[in-house]
Amino acid sequence: MSIVAAVVVPHPPLILPEVGHGEEKGIQRTIDAYRTVMERAAALKPDTVVVTSPHSIMYADYFHISPGSGAKGNFAQFRAPQVEVQVDYDEEFVKALAQRCQESFLAAGTLGEKNPALDHGSLIPLRFLQEHSLDFKVVRIGLSGLPARDHYALGQHIEEVSESLGRRVLLIASGDLSHKLKEDGPYGFAEEGPKFDKLTMQALGSGDFLSLLEMDPDLAEGAAECGLRSFWIMAGAMDCKGVKTEALSYEGPFGVGYGVVWVQSVGSDASRNLGAQLEDRHRKRMEERKAGEDALVRLARLSLETFVRTRGYAKLPENLPKELTDRKAGAFVSLKKDGRLRGCIGTILPTQSSLAEEILQNAVSAGLHDTRFSPVQPSELPELVYSVDVLGEPEPIDSPKELDVHRYGVIVQCGNRRGLLLPDLAGVDTIEQQIDIARKKGNIRPDEKVQLWRFEVVRHH
Repeated sequence: MSIVAAVVVPHPPLILPEVGHGEEKGIQRTIDAYRTVMERAAALKPDTVVVTSPHSIMYADYFHISPGSGAKGNFAQFRAPQVEVQVDYDEEFVKALAQRCQESFLAAGTLGEKNPALDHGSLIPLRFLQEHSLDFKVVRIGLSGLPARDHYALGQHIEEVSESLGRRVLLIASGDLSHKLKEDGPYGFAEEGPKFDKLTMQALGSGDFLSLLEMDPDLAEGAAECGLRSFWIMAGAMDCKGVKTEALSYEGPFGVGYGVVWVQSVGSDASRNLGAQLEDRHRKRMEERKAGEDALVRLARLSLETFVRTRGYAKLPENLPKELTDRKAGAFVSLKKDGRLRGCIGTILPTQSSLAEEILQNAVSAGLHDTRFSPVQPSELPELVYSVDVLGEPEPIDSPKELDVHRYGVIVQCGNRRGLLLPDLAGVDTIEQQIDIARKKGNIRPDEKVQLWRFEVVRHH
């Protein structure tokens, strides 16, 4: 046996009449589609239901698999404590999956349990499924901050365990789409919201799971999505399988996107080895990026790689451009890994004898001394993407009206406390956001009077 089908479903609490009190009628198409896919799922008679939920326990670098013999939960936090769901866990499956992940060095297991109660991302789909069947056990898995390829690998291991144990398995990929579809919605509007939802529903409906795995992380972050990682795991569970997909509904009347998609396994298809394709494309993109780096970015990479491997600073290469050797300027070095920030440190004004020396020092600081992150390890070096921002001289301004989040960075100063934010950052769309973040970085309260400075940068990728 193996994965017989998967369903992509949202988890808005108001979808239940006991919580919505009539509001659920605003997403009736979602409700109808939900019932349709769960009726189909029950008809396949799964032995085990694997639920991946964004609201289960989540760690940055670890997949949490719920331990124990079972769990229950209710909707007390949504003023409906009488609505309760209880399930038995498939302990044999959990043990085998944790062992398989350990053998493949994927960070996943049953450690770190904080709250054994079922979360609403699991409760809602299980409640809909239980309308049609009670004859199954459950495996509940939280998402992580790990990259797409690790989520995909977890899906592959779920399929492998399904095969080895002879289980008929239904995978429920629980997740809402964008939370930023409407100005009057609970999270406001961002242009990334509708774009993300359109691309995601197209990919799910057509079975183009590789597009989900390669989704622009800035687009996903700007959309404030919820379920993408669940969909990555689902894609991995269907590795090298033919799939028949059907997008049954999409709605977003309350400012959050809700999609319902049916995915059924229809035999083998070696061309759908998406994990291998993802790795190959990623390797080629990294090679192309490195080949296209300019002198400033190459110097930052040389500096950090040399220090991490030798614990000594690199010597400046010969024949550097005069822009680097004859000029002094403040500079920030930023590191990203898998589309996410991995370190960023810099200087507002020059502290070294040249811009080259400034970059040499700040690259090491970004990799090893940004207190938000652990020091970069040698194994991470090939995966890092660098950018260097060279700062123009800061100028004092009298009003936030003189700022522009795309053109100017901001410095917020109160006494000897100072916070800085670079310009044109993903997710920073307003001057108010820019100043607020800079205040927090400088440990400056919102009610404290500040001096504002602005500066321009030249960004090198």
